[in-house]
Amino acid sequence: MGLPEGCKINLRAKFPKGRRNLITDVSGVKVGHVTLKDEDNNIHTGVTAILPHEGNLFREKVMAGTCVINGFGKSAGLLQIDELGTVETPLLMTNTLSVGTALNALSKYMLDQNQDIGVSTGTVNCVVTECNDGELSDIRGFHVKEQHILQALAAAEEDFEEGDVGAGAGMCCMGLKGGIGSASRVISCNDKDYTIGALLLTNFGVGGNLRIDGKLIETEPEKKTEKGSVIVIIGTEIPLNDRQLKRVAKRAVVGLARVGSFLGNGSGDIAIAFSSGNIVPHYSERDILETKMFHDNAMDKVFEATAEAVEEAVISSLYHAGTVKGIRGKVIHGLCEYL
Repeated sequence: MGLPEGCKINLRAKFPKGRRNLITDVSGVKVGHVTLKDEDNNIHTGVTAILPHEGNLFREKVMAGTCVINGFGKSAGLLQIDELGTVETPLLMTNTLSVGTALNALSKYMLDQNQDIGVSTGTVNCVVTECNDGELSDIRGFHVKEQHILQALAAAEEDFEEGDVGAGAGMCCMGLKGGIGSASRVISCNDKDYTIGALLLTNFGVGGNLRIDGKLIETEPEKKTEKGSVIVIIGTEIPLNDRQLKRVAKRAVVGLARVGSFLGNGSGDIAIAFSSGNIVPHYSERDILETKMFHDNAMDKVFEATAEAVEEAVISSLYHAGTVKGIRGKVIHGLCEYL
């Protein structure tokens, strides 16, 4: 989806969009949600799962890189990605206080698929990311359970919803209702098309700062300090190595800045980029593995397309979200209704 054709919100695009304009335009990527909503009990939370490919991720890892843009966050699994340059599990998104629950459930999911983990080989580096949905949801209630994690993983498909769904159910962004947003761009390399997709959990920024296509949107200014977060997942089948993927993750900040983020002191802004174009086997009889990489002098089009996809994914998260009444009587408007 991203921003649909004919959308009244104009966002110029230099690069062609993928068929769905979603991260799942990247071959093999799937996304699943479980959304927990009960307005009477102030529950607006959930889980979103991203599968980088359709195979066994522990046995066939994808190369990856991270960028901690501003480290006010509680995500799990980033340390080993930085050290080894691979992702070996699905990527989860949820609320801050459900990271432990998600970590337990994902560990069990991986152990169930791989009987060798912790027996004849090492353990597993599960990746769980988070944003704080306590502005709208009863975050102290620990409403996300292990079964919800497993349901989100099982529900992963190529088509998925955006807006206030999954982990995005209780998120606020730029003074409006945030949530899940996605977009994709296509670039040509050596006479072949490749896709770069972005999926964001948007919970950052303050009212009065939102910009769309460079134009300031007249939203009500907020007096509060920036205490939100954003998780950026970037996927591609371009054969990039882990060093290059770390560089791609850094470019997420360009898309965030375009919509009005200044990366506040209390904001947890984290990006993870992965490529299914280089698969790293867990087991190998060979000491030397053959992988491909991009020529660094040609990386600019990758960087620019990434920034464009991240920018649109933010706006898409706002576009697809509706108005929500949350805990302590807080009402937050969706972008379309507000406009």
